[in-house]
Amino acid sequence: METLFVIDKRNYQDCQSAFRGPRNREYYTGDYTVEPGSVIDVRAERKAVGSSSIIRLRSRTRQFFRRTWNHIREDATDVATFAFVKRGRISLSHPGGDSVAGPGDFVFTRSMTPFSVECLPGEDGVHEVMHLTVPMHLLRRLGCHDFKSGFCVPASGRKFGMAENILSDLFEDAGEIREHVAQMLVETVLSVLGEAIREHDSCVPQRQKLADKRVQDVLRYIETHLSDAKLSVASVARGCGISPRYLSLLLKLHGTPFSTLIWEKRLQTAGQWLSASKTGEASISEIAYRVGFKSPAHFSRMFKREFKLTPRQYRAAMGAQEPQSLVVDGGESRH
Repeated sequence: METLFVIDKRNYQDCQSAFRGPRNREYYTGDYTVEPGSVIDVRAERKAVGSSSIIRLRSRTRQFFRRTWNHIREDATDVATFAFVKRGRISLSHPGGDSVAGPGDFVFTRSMTPFSVECLPGEDGVHEVMHLTVPMHLLRRLGCHDFKSGFCVPASGRKFGMAENILSDLFEDAGEIREHVAQMLVETVLSVLGEAIREHDSCVPQRQKLADKRVQDVLRYIETHLSDAKLSVASVARGCGISPRYLSLLLKLHGTPFSTLIWEKRLQTAGQWLSASKTGEASISEIAYRVGFKSPAHFSRMFKREFKLTPRQYRAAMGAQEPQSLVVDGGESRH
């Protein structure tokens, strides 16, 4: 164990240059300040375990930390911090929202996403938190990289308790545990935390919400570019700013493969145009090209396979329907 930094009335104005430790490499860059007051007492102690750090931070002083896109561009440090709040509170603000963690709660942040935290002493005047800072490549290797950018959850339950106990024992170890064993224990902690976090209800909705938003972005892009006969997984992914692999995963979650989705959208849109226009307003060939078919003949074959009618028959049948109704597969009426 080593002292990472100590801040008091004598040096609190230099806290920005002190909080990363004597080698200026702990944590990651950001704007760190402590609130001036009658009591200024902040102490951080560190225990290194391989490429990870266990840090115990105790304070009687209000602290603030902010990491912005400018900081991210400056150091591009890709690490994650797991924090167990023991005393006091942590107020977390990040692109996904705001939350507050109290004693017994758990906080997660990532250095590649902007966030800010406010650390507040509790009723006894003390703030205490146990940090585990780990490089993201280790989390990816353990399959624990799919967490959202920042969140707070109650650290109740046996899994969180086991993880916290292991970290506390490693932190207090006086050299009896060999380095390779300590690293294995840290990896065990990360695996346990990953499982506990995934099981927590508060983590699922936001991940799902983000996936739903991405799917909607994809669907809007496809609808806007439906007339492009060369529409592909690669072009849609590029247009939405995501990878083709992630696009395929999103559509798998959506339940529709890319090719099926494209054909369904094209035929659905063609059916709407056929039912809304008369023969003299738009020919069947024009509609076929508008929705991205390369030839009217191919369009007619696909359309009949889907609707059991040729485009011409479908247009005639729609003319006999009420204007508000649209007949699709097997005669089902949609409004």
